[in-house]
Amino acid sequence: MAEKLVVIGAGMASGRMLEHLFETAPGRFDVTLFGAEPRGNYNRIMLSPVLAGEKQYRDIVTHNEDWYAAHEVHCRFGRTVTKIDRQAKTVFADGVETPYDRLVIATGSAPFIPPIAGKDLHGVRAFRDLDDVEAMVAVARRPGASAVVIGGGLLGLEAAAALRGRGMEVVVLHLAPHLMERQLDPAAGYLLRRTLESRGITVHCKAQTKAIVGNGRVEAVALEDGTVYPADLVVMAAGIRPETRLATDAGIEVARGIVVDDFMVTSDPDILALGECVEHGQTVYGLVAPLYDMARVAAKTLVGESVPFMPVQTATQLKVTGVSLYSVGDFADAEDREEIVLRDAAAGIYKRVVLKQDRVLGAVLYGDTTDGAWLFDLLKRGVDIGAMRDTLIYGQNHTQGTTADPLAAVANLPAEAEICGCNGVCKSTITSAIAGKGLTTLDDVRAHTKASASCGSCTGLVEKLLMATLGDRYNPSAIQPICGCTELGHDEVRRMIVAQDLKSIPAVMQELGWKTSCGCAKCRPALNYYLVATWPGEYEDDGQSRFINERVHANIQKDGTYSVVPRMFGGLTNAAELRAIADVADKFNIPTVKVTGGQRIDLLGVRKEDLPAVWADLNRAGMMSGAAYAKGLRTVKTCVGSDWCRFGTQDSTGLGVRIEKFMWGSWTPAKLKLAVSGCPRNCAEATCKDIGVICVDSGYEIHFGGAAGLEIRGTEVLCHAASEDETVEIIAALTQLYREQGWYLERIYKWMKRVGTDSIKAQVVQDKDRRRQLYERFVHSQTFAQVDPWEERVNGKDAHEFAAMADVQLMQAAE
Repeated sequence: MAEKLVVIGAGMASGRMLEHLFETAPGRFDVTLFGAEPRGNYNRIMLSPVLAGEKQYRDIVTHNEDWYAAHEVHCRFGRTVTKIDRQAKTVFADGVETPYDRLVIATGSAPFIPPIAGKDLHGVRAFRDLDDVEAMVAVARRPGASAVVIGGGLLGLEAAAALRGRGMEVVVLHLAPHLMERQLDPAAGYLLRRTLESRGITVHCKAQTKAIVGNGRVEAVALEDGTVYPADLVVMAAGIRPETRLATDAGIEVARGIVVDDFMVTSDPDILALGECVEHGQTVYGLVAPLYDMARVAAKTLVGESVPFMPVQTATQLKVTGVSLYSVGDFADAEDREEIVLRDAAAGIYKRVVLKQDRVLGAVLYGDTTDGAWLFDLLKRGVDIGAMRDTLIYGQNHTQGTTADPLAAVANLPAEAEICGCNGVCKSTITSAIAGKGLTTLDDVRAHTKASASCGSCTGLVEKLLMATLGDRYNPSAIQPICGCTELGHDEVRRMIVAQDLKSIPAVMQELGWKTSCGCAKCRPALNYYLVATWPGEYEDDGQSRFINERVHANIQKDGTYSVVPRMFGGLTNAAELRAIADVADKFNIPTVKVTGGQRIDLLGVRKEDLPAVWADLNRAGMMSGAAYAKGLRTVKTCVGSDWCRFGTQDSTGLGVRIEKFMWGSWTPAKLKLAVSGCPRNCAEATCKDIGVICVDSGYEIHFGGAAGLEIRGTEVLCHAASEDETVEIIAALTQLYREQGWYLERIYKWMKRVGTDSIKAQVVQDKDRRRQLYERFVHSQTFAQVDPWEERVNGKDAHEFAAMADVQLMQAAE
């Protein structure tokens, strides 16, 4: 019979312990999990990006309902344990007793709220959980709102940067002379302050808070020196204290935290404790790496194995986009120590390494943290650096005598070098997994090793290991910057456009630190798409930031002429349209008229100066641009379906026309081709399109992710829909998700491989509320997208743009 295991606290430490437990002893324990929050385990380290708007809650969930159900965990979320009865071996929550054979206390920590007047006013928040984040976001949405953050440590600065990114006026109050005094020396603290102030954050050090002022709710913060800062929100980030009240009331030994031995056992042999609530060896831990080590040890103890907890040093990095900061070890001044310092004022780089008897004791890096992992490894192994002392500060490449190869530093790290401090993952674990399991992506590595799955600060190192291990087999496009104008990748730029409310290309380049004044032929079209997709109706599409084909609304050919493809909804046409096409071909001496694979008619060889007149004649016949040049919907190919074919099960032509009339004009990261086949014989070739529909007797089978170009691949089945209405909603929601997550020029099948089909199905098929939200956003954007560019040009709108469209190099450079 399974032992009854009760776990109090559904945070990261207990969650990792349960993972180890289920891996090593599945079925041994009947687990009941209590959590004070109304939700399960999520990555609290990533609350800062959620506050900044760079991530959403669902992105940081560690264990969802399916995971708990698969392991038969009895979840008691939103229920606080109020008492432990050690004699009866039960816990009490909401008046209900739950018995245990073994008990694990993982109650974490509570924020330290300084005992100042006004601390209980409405609008004073800690920064510990999702409820705090949601409350802060609600205030940040108010126009002109301001915030005061009390505490200039890691958590306080991450909160300040996130709130500033949401448009708030932010002041940071810090008691010490410089920011992050536990992790940084004064020089690095100064550089950090300068960076934050350049972003519009006011920093006030040596700040003694006198009172929080307000009538019922926060209005201002007053300091002892008489300074008063207005505030709609006050964030308390002044530190944490172990949450030990349950243990104290139960008579378990408590000092600063719940006292545990090397095996995470408390003074009661049937009760274990781990995480921020415990004290081990007179030390209380607050970083995730030692907490995860505790989780591993506790799991071993529960199954009868004796593996002691061996605390190790950890490094510090700040999770603020654009701030490169790394510190490790002991860098305090002392007579028996020496230091090596490198400053580059113009580049904003500062490096300091503290030595004792030719051993690294500590390091502080700001602006360039490339060599952080290498210095940390030298520190942990106690390497004698005497032979490399003169070049140590210049980094690993110089000490090894190598050129400035960006992969050299990680390639030269020893196998046992720690890459992921949060999860204690060394280099050899990652490289062995890459080679042994055939891993090719960052997500693969995260799934199999947990490296970079917590705070994400080691992501760059993991990516470099992928590159160094796989060589030419690794496609680095997923991690490279958009272009040479920026260090940011596509995902980072898209997140920051939302988080910082950026609504123009100059705003993006200014706020995100573009290296060039105007961008280039690679980044400008990408930024233009991200802005128009993010702010439909607010951002005005910049025609000069599109490729030549999109700027002239026709496809350029190798001889400099253009092809014109009028739209034929679902491949249907009529005699009047065909006559108009024939007349245009004769009138303008168009040399080639061809039927396309998308069931259209292509007029090839149109001279550029004739384009407006060709459009005008086709417009008079009721025809619009077929967008054969667009990063958007191209065609919806159909068969004749049940109207004419004896095998047809549904009206595939009618559905195809409906979809195309609904979706034409929509912009997407790359071209989008659809098809609807009336039966499984698939005459419209729906199973090699970006999105395809196969009509069956019971309804509609929706496919996606096909390709028939440089890469050949069949579609995957997304789901079955019972009606046309449901089919249209699902296709629109799928397209919208692709629009919001896809990188510019990334086809659906590449996006699908990158984010995973399970993630897509979860949002488009399984979560119907999410699907409806996506569908409604697509409908909203179509209000602004369905404008025929041919008609605009014929009517003279923006004609000056067309006159300037002589630059073909933009298309050649990026396409």
